[in-house]
Amino acid sequence: MVDIVFGFDFGVKRIGIATGNTLTGQAQPLTVIKAIDNTTRFQVIGELIDEWKPARLIVGEPRHPDGAEHDMTLRARRFANQLHGRFSLPVDLVDERYSSVVIAHKRGELIDAKAAAIILQQYFDEHANT
Repeated sequence: MVDIVFGFDFGVKRIGIATGNTLTGQAQPLTVIKAIDNTTRFQVIGELIDEWKPARLIVGEPRHPDGAEHDMTLRARRFANQLHGRFSLPVDLVDERYSSVVIAHKRGELIDAKAAAIILQQYFDEHANT
């Protein structure tokens, strides 16, 4: 069975979203949500979930290079919990410490969606043999 999986790069101003599937194990950027209020964010995410029907959601968990948590770690974890609570889908957290290194230090719409794809690809790579 082939399952669609969504990856999220959570941010206060934008949320990057990527998609992939368990057959190919390849992630690709999908879109960026620019709304900062939770009502709009979760409405858009709900519409994407209704359209794509993912079986699992992956959220990047930011940390300091030494692995220590910071403010955004807790915010990303809270976002992951909200996704699970609202959409009743399994949600996994993936260490995203080095995703920004891969795409340089720029921020913006395309970068956020690419960061989500890197997070999702990392999940696929880590679970390739499971």
